[in-house]
Amino acid sequence: MRIFEYLRTDDMNRFELTAKIFKALMHPARLAILHILRESEHCVCHLEAHLGFRQAYISQQLAILRDVELVQDRRDGWNIYYKVIAPEVYNLIDTANKMTGEKIKINSNNPTPQVEQKACPCPKCNHPDKKPDSLATSVGQEKI
Repeated sequence: MRIFEYLRTDDMNRFELTAKIFKALMHPARLAILHILRESEHCVCHLEAHLGFRQAYISQQLAILRDVELVQDRRDGWNIYYKVIAPEVYNLIDTANKMTGEKIKINSNNPTPQVEQKACPCPKCNHPDKKPDSLATSVGQEKI
């Protein structure tokens, strides 16, 4: 007999939220977004500039991460900033990277080297008092 035949419906419902979290982590774009958000919050335009995806696509991916309560948004004028609110997710990601042998490359200048970066137009990235690379993400990855 299979294991699921032993579990009642109530037992299976206990795994729903966990399954949703793993499902949200199944997409490379969402993993790349989480890597950029690892050190600090960033606006959608910052993610767009660093990942090379259209804003609508990034927003779709962020909505999935928000639905499983991994990220939270904050509006500041025209800009929406996202931050990770469940940093424990990085334990899962780091463990999966160890299992697959993927190496995470620390690079504050270019989190995704295969994408030519555009300038991020948000006020946080273009603040006159900003020091060079002070708001750049400190986590990148060799391959997505």
